[in-house]
Amino acid sequence: MEPTKKNQMIPGRRAVLRLAAVLGAVGLARLMTTGDTHTPVRPATGSPPAGASPSGSPTAGPSAAGPPPAGATAAGAPPALPAGSSAYRLSPMTEFQPPGYRPARLPVRTEPFMAMPDLGRSIVLTFDDGPDPKYTPGILKTLRAHDVRAMFFVCGQMAKGQGDLLREMADDGHIVANHSWSHPELPTLKPARIREEMERTSEVIDRTLGLPPVWFRAPYGSWNRHTFKIGAELGMEPLAWTLDTLDWKSPGTGKIVRRVLDGAAPGVVVLSHDAGGDRSQSVAALRDYLPRLLKKGYGITVPRRGYGITVPKS
Repeated sequence: MEPTKKNQMIPGRRAVLRLAAVLGAVGLARLMTTGDTHTPVRPATGSPPAGASPSGSPTAGPSAAGPPPAGATAAGAPPALPAGSSAYRLSPMTEFQPPGYRPARLPVRTEPFMAMPDLGRSIVLTFDDGPDPKYTPGILKTLRAHDVRAMFFVCGQMAKGQGDLLREMADDGHIVANHSWSHPELPTLKPARIREEMERTSEVIDRTLGLPPVWFRAPYGSWNRHTFKIGAELGMEPLAWTLDTLDWKSPGTGKIVRRVLDGAAPGVVVLSHDAGGDRSQSVAALRDYLPRLLKKGYGITVPRRGYGITVPKS
């Protein structure tokens, strides 16, 4: 009888040992996953204190970053931020970010910025449709002579093969921004085509300068919800303008100058062009009105790191 009883107990003992092994494995797994499991936050080297801005206004946007923007690679995407942490980038900026940086997800706007009222007695000069090797260098030369910064909304078709001009813009401290690939009226396109227009130009800028653009302007000032949504997903803020010089009509250098001087006011965003046709009048007009604006006490500037942006009320 004894051998038979012993043999009957062996399977039960094996079952107990298996159960203990399973419980031990579960306990080990829980120990390995206990604690704070969020992805570490990337240090914001060189960025200003949270909430700081040159004008003293708070930075725009939420306090925590969302998922990485469309098109970001696993290596280049920003890490997820825990609740309550400050995002590395909460608002557009001029200074270049570290290599491999990708912007945080931005809120989807319902209208573009029309002016920069928090920049004090300053005016923002913007140039669309370039770069053009015939006219853009003259504009850069004038801006450099007066040591001021501007924004260049470039078209991908024009920017491709003009890496030297893009780098010259960036080296001089200007903002290189996105103006679509081929300058279509975006609301007439399907969302996939709108994304392609934006992405291709951002890729050209990113490959040339090592960083993606953080501003976007719709051709013809024609916006719809898809342009705002896709722009935000690509890390870009929408900027329109306050004052149109109508230089694209070639009205004469004097008329362009008069429009700028008559419309000058704090926070005004001026629209001009450095490509898309004969822009010799635009180049000549800048040489005339820029020193006169400075003499009137206006600063010529661009949005900078930590600039708190609010959509102007209509």
